[in-house]
Order: sequence, then structure tokens, then C-alpha cells
Amino acid sequence: MHIHLLIPGLFWPEAGRPEVYSDLSLSALEVILAKSRYTESQPQGIEEWLCRSFGVSKQQDWPVAPIMLQLDGAGKGFDQNGYWLRADPVHLRIQHNHMLLADSQVFSISLKESIQFTDTLNQYYSKNGILFLPLHADRWYVRIPKIPSLQTRLLSEMIGKNINNLLPLGKESSAWHNIFNEIQMLLHQHPLNQEREEHGELAINSIWFWGGGMMPQNIRSTFNQIWCDHPFTHALAVASGVNRHPLPPDAKAWQHQAIPGNHLIVLDSLWGRTQYRNIYEWREYLGSLEKNWFIPLLEAMKKRITSQLTITVLNESGIKNFIMTPNNLWKFWARAKSLSNYGQN
Repeated sequence: MHIHLLIPGLFWPEAGRPEVYSDLSLSALEVILAKSRYTESQPQGIEEWLCRSFGVSKQQDWPVAPIMLQLDGAGKGFDQNGYWLRADPVHLRIQHNHMLLADSQVFSISLKESIQFTDTLNQYYSKNGILFLPLHADRWYVRIPKIPSLQTRLLSEMIGKNINNLLPLGKESSAWHNIFNEIQMLLHQHPLNQEREEHGELAINSIWFWGGGMMPQNIRSTFNQIWCDHPFTHALAVASGVNRHPLPPDAKAWQHQAIPGNHLIVLDSLWGRTQYRNIYEWREYLGSLEKNWFIPLLEAMKKRITSQLTITVLNESGIKNFIMTPNNLWKFWARAKSLSNYGQN
């Protein structure tokens, strides 16, 4: 079997901080990395990497919205051949003239609340033919009559960033900047946000437009089975006709279910912790990955149960690929070293 692990955030994003890795027992992962063949490439967001892996071309944006609509809008009668745009609820915080963005990883929002917010937006924008659809509590969609001349940035790349210079580009960007500002005013005045703040919750004071496009044709995959809890990976599996399974708790449980073939396993528990610089939880989850995945996968490689293990690490500094086969275990000169050595930019 060939196993491909996609692990965004495996290395801490701030180079030159070896103390982040201190006292972590990661012997199996360190052996795997040391024995592997290594390649590196330019940074990509997780959605971009997944699109490329499934043969999806970039339109004005990476077309996340129409692909996800196959999942979130299934059976609801939407025209899935038109242009769709994501408009996800976010919280903006002003700090030293910077406008910093936080997504639903750090706040909770119910579907009932989302419907109330989008009802207000639709009352204001329906006359322009812009319709907001809260198909999931934290995944909102916009249906637009015609394709806008607009280029947006992936929400996953905006976490914790100053968005002042990262707003949409294109011939119609000025109009969309105005919509962006109007929405902030509408949400700021919304009674539901006053209730949220009274209960100590973050206000939903903006949205982020991203992932617009038309449904791509011929989405395909080299993987026979996909294991994930990541929604966009799930949607790509559905679109490509590949069997998708929920992420098992560990590699042993995965081995009991897996059949021979080429497997993609998305381990994304570290990603949000690196985006929000949560060192404590990142270390905790990394230790769990060592115990639950890296140790049993290294044993499976030693027993030749798996013929190839690829680990793809997505970080802000770039993509790192580690490719290992059973024969690599004989590389006696490739000694294990601390994970901090791999995380350097």
C-alpha cells in the first residue's frame, strides 16, 4: 500500500525556536524524516494543494465554493452550474492600525444565528441580485447573477493576518470593497452581536469573500481511498468519485479498514494551532500523532505492510515532502535528528 499523509503545520512556523520542541518524544517521526527522500517547493494553502492534487485548475480563484456546494447544498435544488462565492463569517480585531482576522476556529456560531445574520444581509442586497445562503453554520455562500471580475484570497491564508492590503483584486474590486465595508456596518449594528458580546462571545462583525468560481469538469484523483474529517477534502472525494472515510483514531484502526491501493490521509489537527500560535495545544497534538500514527506506520514499514509512505508538510515557509520506502530503512548513515532542524526556513 502507498500512504500519503497530508499534515499542515507539522513544523512550528517560527524558525529559530528549538525550545518549542523540547522534551517531546518523537523518535518514530524523526526516523521517518531522516530516512526519507526530501523535496521542497513554494508555499501553498491547503485548498490550493488539494485542488492541484485533484487536477482542479485555478479560475480567478481556486474554485472552493462550487466544489463545496456539492457537499453543503446536496439535495437542496441549487443551480450548481453557475458562479458561486464563499462568504464566511469572521471576527475582525483592530490592533495598532492593523485589522486582524479570526475564523470559526476561535468562535462558535449556530446555524440559527447564521440564518439571522444572512437574513439581514439579504434584505439589504437582494435588490442587487446578491443572495447569501448559510448552508452550514460557518460556511456561507453567495449566488451572483454574473461572474464578477474579482480575485480573492483563501480564508485559510488570512488567519491572524492584517487584511488591510489583502482585500479582493480585479476590475470590480472597488464595488466589492464597498460591499465589504457595508456588511461590517450592518453586522456591527445587529442585535445578535450585542447578545453575543453580552455572553462573552466574539462578535461576527465581518465576512470573508473567497473561493469563487464555476464547478470544474473532470475532477480526478490518483488516490483509491481518502481518509479525512477536512470538509474540502471530503467534497473533492465526492466530486472525483473516490471513497471517503472519516479519519480513524489511529493508524492501527486505519489498517483494519484499509484495502490495497493508494491512500490519502489528512491529519490537520496541528494546522489551526500553528495559525493561532497555540504552542501548548500544538505540542499536545503532535505527541498524539507520534503515538497514534507515526509509531505504528513506522512498524508497518519495517514489516513491509506499506510499500511507500509520503508525508507532505504545508507551512507558511513552503511545502516539504518526505518519501520513504522499506529500503530506506537501511540508510544507516541517515541519523535521526530533532524536528527543529526540519522546521527551519
